[in-house]
Amino acid sequence: MKNVKKITGVLMFIFMLIGGVMSAQDKVISPNQLPKTAKNFLASHFKGIAVSSAVEDREIYGVDEYKVHLNNGMKMEFDSSGNWKEVDGKHQKLPYGFIPTAIRNYSTKNFPNTYIMKIEKKRWSYKAELSNGLELEFDRNGNFKRIDD
Repeated sequence: MKNVKKITGVLMFIFMLIGGVMSAQDKVISPNQLPKTAKNFLASHFKGIAVSSAVEDREIYGVDEYKVHLNNGMKMEFDSSGNWKEVDGKHQKLPYGFIPTAIRNYSTKNFPNTYIMKIEKKRWSYKAELSNGLELEFDRNGNFKRIDD
């Protein structure tokens, strides 16, 4: 009887594990299926650059994020509502229209011969990677904090 309970418990654990893995997966979607906020962001800041792929990253509880690749090689990540989380120019200069003004001003003033080629927005901060390889950290208001090694 003890062995039956152990086997039943192990089988239940395996089925739960398989179910969790199967429900958390990526799904290729049409760019038209992106949230309106993400579509507006792309239209405003990357006008004329076609989307080569869009992926919906699903977790057990629903959509976690969207990953978008553009034909020019740039990629970006959006949260479940379509707000940008990360934009990677893949060594190309990013359009500055969506980057907070304080971050733009600091980087152009202090590093005049460089450009921002990647930016990541976290809950309480921003991280910007410059074309010279430096990574700058800013607080959520865009105030410079430090150079990240």
